Amino acid sequence: MTASLPVEEIKKEFHRAEKSLQSARLLLRDNLLEDALSRAYYAILHAARAVLLAEGVNVTSHRAVRRLFGQHLIKSGKLSAHLATILAEEQDDRILADYDVLFDPERERVQKRVDDAEAFLVAIRVFLTDRSILV
Repeated sequence: MTASLPVEEIKKEFHRAEKSLQSARLLLRDNLLEDALSRAYYAILHAARAVLLAEGVNVTSHRAVRRLFGQHLIKSGKLSAHLATILAEEQDDRILADYDVLFDPERERVQKRVDDAEAFLVAIRVFLTDRSILV
């Protein structure tokens, strides 16, 4: 099964997710809250793209990632519905953080988003490892 998948691209997407999560943690530590929210979202975006690629689905837009993640991984029961909620909440907060200059997130909210991003990556790592894509 994995022979026909773009395994190298999947691994690179997941590695990018891990780097974005690391950035989110550093930004949170330095109280750069809007940027931490943005990086937490990008961690999830790249992890979602990796798992979609593992399902044979290549997506480029943010909206398509959200829609197809639900369609291919949540509705099919392959992943917990809670992950779709995390993706949606992170995406909504990222839009606020990047584009709404009046948005002033509380530290607790940002900490939750970073923690949720970490949980999301753990779940995707397990999924990809179970399929022998990540080792």
